[in-house]
Amino acid sequence: MGSLKLEPAQSRPDLLAAPVSKALAVWPEDAPVDADQVLVAPIDPELADTAAFCEAYDVGLDVSANCVIVAGRRGEVTRYAACIVLATTRADVNGVVRRYLDARKASFAPMDDAVRLTGMEYGGITPIGLPAGWPILVDARVAATPHVIVGSGVRHSKIAIAGPALGALPGAEVIADLARPID
Repeated sequence: MGSLKLEPAQSRPDLLAAPVSKALAVWPEDAPVDADQVLVAPIDPELADTAAFCEAYDVGLDVSANCVIVAGRRGEVTRYAACIVLATTRADVNGVVRRYLDARKASFAPMDDAVRLTGMEYGGITPIGLPAGWPILVDARVAATPHVIVGSGVRHSKIAIAGPALGALPGAEVIADLARPID
């Protein structure tokens, strides 16, 4: 995990958004990892964006996961979903995600909406602690990665977690071709 100084996330609520702390407090007993195996590390918030983070902390793009919030619309109805993809890939928003949401149009949710609805900071949104009822779409590559780094809900830290645990979050579904490799 590069040069990150990791410790159990539950012991560092100052490094987590409030919804993330709450989700860890009610962590499912049948999860593939115990809550104390969800780790967190402080980082420079100016280096929270994936490329800068990976370079500064010697973390490979192949173990860095991004959580993007997608809004799908059909008529007056908007549905939201979180997509978890490796930094070496891009979510297929206009194909796989749009069809999953049964939407005519899908796009990345506007920053203000994503922040307001999740209670997390833009650039730090994580699948842990998202609003109940939101689907969490996990690319199969993420679920197959032994350990990944993902946001913590805030820009000044990152979470390290087993990839299979992300695929087992409440509301999560592992999807084989959710993402496409970046050319």
